Amino acid sequence: MQHVTIPQDRIGVLIGAGGETMREIEERAEVRLNIDSETGSVEIESVGDPVTGLKGPDIVQAIGRGFRPEEALTLLDDEMRMFDLVDLDAATRNKNDLQRQKGRIIGEDGRTRQLMEELSGASVVVYGKTVGIIGDPQEVDVVRSAVEMILDGAPHGAVYSFLERKHNEMQAKEMGYHEFPGAEREADAEVDFEIETEFEEP
Repeated sequence: MQHVTIPQDRIGVLIGAGGETMREIEERAEVRLNIDSETGSVEIESVGDPVTGLKGPDIVQAIGRGFRPEEALTLLDDEMRMFDLVDLDAATRNKNDLQRQKGRIIGEDGRTRQLMEELSGASVVVYGKTVGIIGDPQEVDVVRSAVEMILDGAPHGAVYSFLERKHNEMQAKEMGYHEFPGAEREADAEVDFEIETEFEEP
């Protein structure tokens, strides 16, 4: 049995219309949820595969920290997929500093947060006093590093350069992995890449 406390305004999202979201989490994560609507405390009890059940608390916490339920449930898609949280309160001096840093992380019209997602491959949500991240370990690490750079006062240009460099490294690693079996695979990879590029053009 594990306990997670989520904000009051996220309880309705966790439960869903007519309890639909709660039932989906229980079914897919093989857990039972006992939600206290007064306090926001959620008891999570594994009732099936214990390994699958381990994802239950992360799914509940991810929804509590602003993720859409369908995004939180992607934690079940791959055993490497993980949820991480950056505590902004611990890294800021006061309420004004917190708001300023949140603004820098989100960026104008949400552009900085969007670039973090696009260049890392992770999902990123800024909610309350936290930044939530869902992705594989490498993707999560890239976003966490970018957020920490911003909190340390790095200019946005330096953060974007870091994200682009990491994006290129991850792409090169992925393409190298796919090309490894032989020249025929390499040719296929090039064709696929050209097709993708065509679709991305306006």
